[in-house]
Amino acid sequence: MLRQKQRAGTVAVIAHQKKSLGGGLDELRRLLADEEPGKLLWYEVPKSKKAPKQARKALKEGADLVLVWGGDGMVQRCVDALAGSGVTVGIIPAGTANLLAQNLGIPEDLPEAVRIAFHGESRKIDLGKVNGEHFAVMAGLGFDAEMIKDADRGLKDKLGRAAYVWTGLRHVRGELVRMEVKLDGVKWFEGEASCLLLGNVGTITGGIEAFDDARPDDGWLEIGVTTAKGPIQWARVLGRMSAGRSDESPFVRMTRARKIDVKLSAPMTYELDGGAKDSVTRLKAKVVPGGITVRVPVPDSPDGPDGRA
Repeated sequence: MLRQKQRAGTVAVIAHQKKSLGGGLDELRRLLADEEPGKLLWYEVPKSKKAPKQARKALKEGADLVLVWGGDGMVQRCVDALAGSGVTVGIIPAGTANLLAQNLGIPEDLPEAVRIAFHGESRKIDLGKVNGEHFAVMAGLGFDAEMIKDADRGLKDKLGRAAYVWTGLRHVRGELVRMEVKLDGVKWFEGEASCLLLGNVGTITGGIEAFDDARPDDGWLEIGVTTAKGPIQWARVLGRMSAGRSDESPFVRMTRARKIDVKLSAPMTYELDGGAKDSVTRLKAKVVPGGITVRVPVPDSPDGPDGRA
């Protein structure tokens, strides 16, 4: 006797209209029909800034699973609205970098991403929270944020991931700013720096493995401060980072913490998950353990592929 397929409950799609993957949103609709959701909610937005309103609407409509179609900026906006709600998020990586998906093992393959969203493992991951807003991948001050801010100006659509390299080269001469950094209430760094990074995962902008030991569910945020200035010093830093030896650079200090308080002597731009924010003279951050539930690939086991016999 054939076993009746179990329905997925109420499924919401929050899609960035300008992002594409596979056969696009038309193929996504076909794949969702195959999963037979009990109810399908569909929201399309022209830019990621419009996503939080739709995410909150999906919660009010009783969504059990929220599929986010877009890049890291789109995911960050939705995660910020959904944090602590208990709803499960499925990531459809249709953006430029897709760093959270990459770190969680979700491929840039539409049918497989949908399969994982419906049949993968539900995993609680940590979030970071900076000045009241959640992020899932990373936050940055200074060089990193300026690089991302420039890449947002149409370059990502033209150059893809190469946009980050191009804009990075334009900012290697950036000025140092004096900063004081307290970790869990204790002063850790005081001096001039060109960049501060907070990481929830290991691989960050440009595919660089900046935080070798990072785990998205360990209850900590990784932190790094860079004192590099000028092309030669930045080349040495980026070379070490590309080789997976970030902590060996003489221009980098790294550790981990649960709460971070940064005071700056002059305004610096900051970014969350690849989205440029305002310029600030103070940044307060903390980890939010288990802040969101995400569907990820089922770990392999001796029983068979994806842990299934």
